[in-house]
Amino acid sequence: MDTDDGFGEFYRTSRHRTVTVLYALGGDLGEAQDAAQEAYARAWQRWSTISTYGDPEAWVRTVAYRLLVNRWRKIRNGIVAYRRHGPDPHAGPPSENTVALVAALRQLPAEQRQAIVLHHLADLSVADIAAQTNTPPGTVKARLARGRKALAVLLDTTLSEEACHA
Repeated sequence: MDTDDGFGEFYRTSRHRTVTVLYALGGDLGEAQDAAQEAYARAWQRWSTISTYGDPEAWVRTVAYRLLVNRWRKIRNGIVAYRRHGPDPHAGPPSENTVALVAALRQLPAEQRQAIVLHHLADLSVADIAAQTNTPPGTVKARLARGRKALAVLLDTTLSEEACHA
C-alpha cells in the first residue's frame, strides 16, 4: 500500500487533465501550472477527507480554478489602480549611485550579496541573518567582510570609469 494513502497515484493520473483544463480556461500555461500546484498542495494537506469524496479531481479543479480567478482579479485590480492613480509622482528615477550600487551588487556571489543586503539594507544583525539563512554567524561575518571588500573595489572601479568618461 502507498504510504501516501493513494495521493501519489491520484496526482499522477489527474495532474495532466487538471493543468490542461486550467490552461484552456485561462490561456496561460504557467498560471495554470501554478494554480494546479497550489490546489494539489491543498488537497494533499486534506487528503484524508478529500479522498473520500466521489470525485476528488473535481475538488482540485474547482480550487485551482478559484485560485486562477483570484489571480486574474488581483492583476485586474492592480491595472485599474494604476490607471486611476498612475505611477507614484514622488518616485523619480534612481540616482547614479543607486544604479552603480545595484550593478556592483549583481557582480558579487549570491551569498555575499544576500549578507550585505540583509545587513545594510534590511538592517538585520549578524545573528538574525545567520538564523534566517541557516548559516553559522562566523560564516555570515566572513561573507560580509568579503562582500564589502569586493564591493569597495567594484564601486571604486565604477567611479573611476565614470570620472574618465566625464
